[in-house]
Amino acid sequence: MTSPTSRASEKSIFFTEPVVTALQKIGIYGGTFDPIHYAHLILAREALEQLQLERIIFVPAATSPGKDAPIASNDVRWEMLLAAIAGDTCFEADDFELCRPPPSYTITTIKQLAIKHREADLFFLIGDDNLPQLPTWREFDGLQKMVTFVVLRRVEKPIAHEYLSVERRIDISATEIRNRVARGAPIRYLVPPIVEEMIRTRYTYLEVSK
Repeated sequence: MTSPTSRASEKSIFFTEPVVTALQKIGIYGGTFDPIHYAHLILAREALEQLQLERIIFVPAATSPGKDAPIASNDVRWEMLLAAIAGDTCFEADDFELCRPPPSYTITTIKQLAIKHREADLFFLIGDDNLPQLPTWREFDGLQKMVTFVVLRRVEKPIAHEYLSVERRIDISATEIRNRVARGAPIRYLVPPIVEEMIRTRYTYLEVSK
């Protein structure tokens, strides 16, 4: 006959390990995209693969602080962006900067995205030409705590920094594209065909010089 004491000693105690769910890794790519071009798209894909991000969200700015207003209208830039990323399930876009009064401060955008994507680590993609001004950005200390900066190489001579980076460099600029359109030069191979067609049929950038 088994005593109550011995029966109690035979009982096993099981501990359930807490389930830890990995946070999504989402890239945020801001800019005027005036127009969106192949360097934007290729470097976004490079960052996605190198850092194993779930997706990239393109966020076109109404007007970036300290910079001239975009040449193309908000609607045209938004439509070109959507056309350029159509069919890529890892790329999406958010227009909330276009829907609020300029200028477009990064900290405001990130606060909104942090609410919208609560279960995500946010990786903010910036060109290395922005590095000298980066510490002067609005609420920079708070911004650093909310995102991981990822630097995309744009300038010819590398700039030293402490952030993650994508070293691939593609020498295409929106300024070059706008100027080529203004002087009647082709922009094939600089932008996706659908973007080239939209620029041509909407007579965009015909009178720009910057």
